Amino acid sequence: MKLDVASYVERCVTCLQVKAEHQRPYGSLQPLSILEWKWEKITMDFVTKLPKTLRGHDTIWVIVDRLTKSAHFLTMRETLPMEKLAKLYIDEVVSRHGVPQSIVSDRDSRFTSNFWASLQKELGTRLNLSTAYHPQTDGQSERTIQTLEDMLRSCVIDFGGSWDSHLPLVEFAYNNSYHSSIGMAPFEALYGRKCRTPVCWLETGEKQFAGPEIVQETTDKVKEIRERLKAAHDRHKSYADKKRRPIKFQVGDRVMLKVSPWKGIIHFGKRGKLSPRFLGPFVILEKVGLQAYRLDLPPEMDGIHPTFHVCYLRKCLAEEESVIPLTEIRVDNGNRCVEEPEAILESKVKKLRHKDVVMVKVQWKHHRGANITWESEDDMKKRYPHLFNLV
Repeated sequence: MKLDVASYVERCVTCLQVKAEHQRPYGSLQPLSILEWKWEKITMDFVTKLPKTLRGHDTIWVIVDRLTKSAHFLTMRETLPMEKLAKLYIDEVVSRHGVPQSIVSDRDSRFTSNFWASLQKELGTRLNLSTAYHPQTDGQSERTIQTLEDMLRSCVIDFGGSWDSHLPLVEFAYNNSYHSSIGMAPFEALYGRKCRTPVCWLETGEKQFAGPEIVQETTDKVKEIRERLKAAHDRHKSYADKKRRPIKFQVGDRVMLKVSPWKGIIHFGKRGKLSPRFLGPFVILEKVGLQAYRLDLPPEMDGIHPTFHVCYLRKCLAEEESVIPLTEIRVDNGNRCVEEPEAILESKVKKLRHKDVVMVKVQWKHHRGANITWESEDDMKKRYPHLFNLV
């Protein structure tokens, strides 16, 4: 009987949607390839919602070289048009380091815009966008942003003033700090020698280099950096794979999709913590790379990118005829769930200490199970006036 119960439970759609996982997540670590030269492959991201300064800046554009770890922190406004954003990119990155071969970034609306894609296509740069809700792909810039925010907090606490006035000092300090993955500071990795700072002169006099000698030393530095990065990648992969388990899906398999990365973006009616952990099942259309799959999402989820990392998928063993259709999710232009009340069943007066509140019993369209809730009449009139016109 235990075997029959276990077999039934693993094919139950409701169990697949609500039961938590207590096993290691799927998917082994797939490090990005080791680079050949400086500023050929970069990563970028935005730090937004910062306090607005006197100059009107509220955003930092973080651009990091994946080989030398050297970074540029560019101040800007969050509402900066794409034309000016492109000009800033040309002035600060292309004019200093040349056109990069590829850019790793998340799926920010600015990076997925047609203008940005056409600009990089004309420059000959390949855009590598991370899969949906998987910031680990863009881990280099995410880790740099953590350090940048800590340094800015320290500067504001110790020195006061606007954060953008301290940003050049922060960038200088970051590029001259030791990085364990490359075994030196980004400045030394980029230019082949240590930086002579006003804090501590590392060299007593000017060092003279002959032409061939400086070229050979720079080449040796890059080779040493690549070897250290390879060792760091292998070490990180061995650590990460101990906490993960491999899995492979085939095109046509049906899988459940994890909802947890959408918290704060999509709300499922009034259930809150009692929302399902997984949605689906969905059919796999294509394998993207080594660890991602493209799913056949329904029309009501058009606002969500269909490619997901394997760690957000769970194999569905339920029978086809037992699957309940996905009717409870509708996404608006802002990628938020649309709630649909069906009817008002009755009303009552709730007596509070100082006033009386009229409550109405609402039946919702997109709820299964407990689809009837009591709501404030005033709130419902503000949100759904057409419902009261029908009544």
